[in-house]
Amino acid sequence: MIALQLQFLLVPFLTSTMGAAQYLMQDAALMNYLDRRFLSLEKRLEKCNQDILEYVEEFRDFSKMALSRLAGLNSHKAEVKNEVENLLTRIERAQRDIDYFGSVRDSNTCIGVHEDLVKQQLSEAAEEKKKLKLMLNASCDQTLAGIKSLKIVKKTGDKHGSWMKDPGKKHAKIYLLNGSVNNVILEFANIMTFIESNHTLKARRVTLPFPWEGMGHIIYQGFLFYHRYGSLNEIIKFNIQRRNITDQMLLPGAGRIPVYQLSPSTKIDLAIDEQGLWAIHAEPETEGNIVITKINHITMAVEHTWDTSCNSKGAEAAFMICNTLYVVYNFPSGGTSRIQCVYDVLETVNTHEIPVLHFPKRQGSHCTIHYNPKEKQLFAWGDGSQIIYKLHTKQDV
Repeated sequence: MIALQLQFLLVPFLTSTMGAAQYLMQDAALMNYLDRRFLSLEKRLEKCNQDILEYVEEFRDFSKMALSRLAGLNSHKAEVKNEVENLLTRIERAQRDIDYFGSVRDSNTCIGVHEDLVKQQLSEAAEEKKKLKLMLNASCDQTLAGIKSLKIVKKTGDKHGSWMKDPGKKHAKIYLLNGSVNNVILEFANIMTFIESNHTLKARRVTLPFPWEGMGHIIYQGFLFYHRYGSLNEIIKFNIQRRNITDQMLLPGAGRIPVYQLSPSTKIDLAIDEQGLWAIHAEPETEGNIVITKINHITMAVEHTWDTSCNSKGAEAAFMICNTLYVVYNFPSGGTSRIQCVYDVLETVNTHEIPVLHFPKRQGSHCTIHYNPKEKQLFAWGDGSQIIYKLHTKQDV
């Protein structure tokens, strides 16, 4: 009886124990499955993170390479564009020569064609001259008759440099640009401040984003116009007050040879007269003769170009007065500077009748001479000295 009772008690106990063991085994299997799944997911996440890092590194390398190549393309863009423009100019000149030789190839018929061509060219030249007189102020009728006196204002800076006032502004500020390659302008409140011995302490320093090349820069209406160092013929327009570049242009044909033999570091000489901004330069195609280009200082566009008869050999500087180019010559060893070539773009002045004009006796040479149309004076830099020349002008007949 007791054994039977024990049997009835053991059966439910064993049953419940086996059930608990079975649940434990199922839980262990589930935990093992979850552990394996999490381990697999962790490995996948780790691989994903590694792939992302590799992709990021690859993208960085590619970006560096692309930026480097783009920078290289940008640095050569101006040179390539200039070469294309120069090639187009040469093709146009060659085409004009071919057309001319073709027109005179046959004797009888071509004589008539040539005469008609001459008439057409004369008519076009007259029409072009009318347009130029409209573009330029024909009422500017002053001719340089002589240089009255000189005043050495100060001797400071290197052998090469330039100094000037802004003829387009009412203020009396003086600007000093020292050296043939530099990127710092010194601005003085007036000429008295500039003359003081400690002038550099009282100067406002304006740093350019790119240095200039040569000494042919000019300041007009609050902007510095200069030839960018390292470029063939890029002219930059820089706002002095805001200290930023507002525009730039490429001057076709310029920059390959010096504009003056005695100032070889200057490839482009910018000038101001009563008509605004000009560029004076030379080209190999003109056999070293000086070329002048009228530039719109607002749009930085070329308005017209003239090939002059003034040669750059023996020249040290030049300037513009009333649409007329005056070229200054000297000796390589230095001496008395003289103006012996004059070119009037409107042909209103008989330049052949203008005598050779000598500067007041002063042994040495100039690296820059800038005309100030507001004060009717020349601001020159000679052997480190800052000089002002007063002019004598006469009215054209």
